[in-house]
Amino acid sequence: MSDRKHAIVIGGSMAGLLAGRVLADRYERVTVLDRDTFSEVGEHRRGVPQGVHTHALLFSGRQMMDRLLPGLSEDLLAAGAVRGDVLGSTRWYFGSGRLSQCTSGLEGLRLSRPLLEGIVRERVRKIRNLAIVENRVVETLVMSSDRLRVIGVRTPEETVYADLVLDASGRGSHSPAWLESNGYPKPIEERVEIAMGYTTRLFRRSPEDIGGDSAVLIPCTRDGKRGGVMLAQEGLRWSVTQFAYFGDYAPQQLDGFIEFAKTLPSQDIYEVIRRAEPIGDGNSARFPASTRHRYENIDRFPEGFLVCGDAVCSFNPSYGQGMSVAALQAAALEQSLATDQISAHDFFSRAAAVIESPWRIAVGNDLRIPETVGPRSNAVNFINWYLSKLHKAAHRDPALSVAFLRVANLIDHPPSLMHPKIAMRVLMGNLRSETIWH
Repeated sequence: MSDRKHAIVIGGSMAGLLAGRVLADRYERVTVLDRDTFSEVGEHRRGVPQGVHTHALLFSGRQMMDRLLPGLSEDLLAAGAVRGDVLGSTRWYFGSGRLSQCTSGLEGLRLSRPLLEGIVRERVRKIRNLAIVENRVVETLVMSSDRLRVIGVRTPEETVYADLVLDASGRGSHSPAWLESNGYPKPIEERVEIAMGYTTRLFRRSPEDIGGDSAVLIPCTRDGKRGGVMLAQEGLRWSVTQFAYFGDYAPQQLDGFIEFAKTLPSQDIYEVIRRAEPIGDGNSARFPASTRHRYENIDRFPEGFLVCGDAVCSFNPSYGQGMSVAALQAAALEQSLATDQISAHDFFSRAAAVIESPWRIAVGNDLRIPETVGPRSNAVNFINWYLSKLHKAAHRDPALSVAFLRVANLIDHPPSLMHPKIAMRVLMGNLRSETIWH
């Protein structure tokens, strides 16, 4: 198409790389601009401070990335990623016990963020009509004389013109301010304050740890407000992240980190790290709030401009949804580009549909904690009550465990857990005697 000669992507992290891959099918030329200098595959880089912390690639995200970049999983496994069924080799703790384990048929990959992003970046670099430009800070958008269309971006070095500009710059996105400065309304921001703090350390992994399983997930409870995750990753390592809401965070210092694990509802993480060899130092971060920008509700929006990834919605990182949601938004972009005319409203509506389920999962669960600041409703309270009953029944019922994990991995939508067959299993499971720990 005559108006699809050049597309610019602001930001070369996961969302930007996957969006660039999709745009390359529809534009003669794609340029990804990133303010950072990229590291070697598997090495942390300054522009992704979250890269040092534990990351998860949900089944839906892996499935979509394999479609966009065929053979990606094989490349990741060859680089050391660890296979693991999302239920059969994973220990999920909720309430007073552990979800019943069985083979779910959903194979996950355990690996570090730098390894995944590095291999995706190398695959995207090989696309003939796509260029990745490092050390480029985008200062502002360039508008047409009538301010109806974005026609490029301005960097300290130059002005770069394009038929489409897509902002994938993450949580620090300037798009709301750019829109306002050009006479457009800013998107409404939904914000749920969780005041989360988390600390990550690496440990040497033994095949005998936790019975050969490759992951442990211990969410925060309503009263304890502490949780942790331990995932196997390349290099025979455990990546352990421990988190808390509203203060009392896990310390970076090793002894304190181990003692923090002892206070979690399950002792699995503690029993491993108290014996394991530590690797390197601890790293801490804060996550004040989950935020969602409602771009789909803006009634006036410039042509030739889109926003995606964390720049649209940034989730509580303990749920591990971000990279998978970025992949699913890339698929939404692909669908929008299949039409004759690119409509911002069409893309934002599709992206909102992708975001809705993970947003409801993350925010709904966080609202169980009394100190969380966000809109509560009778519906949210009922869903949280129902899920507590589902988890209790799932301690013994593997079918309920699978149903829940299909929703958590963004395959099925949350209402599927209310299906009469599921609800009956929940009822029967709660009529049994008190749940026993596995």
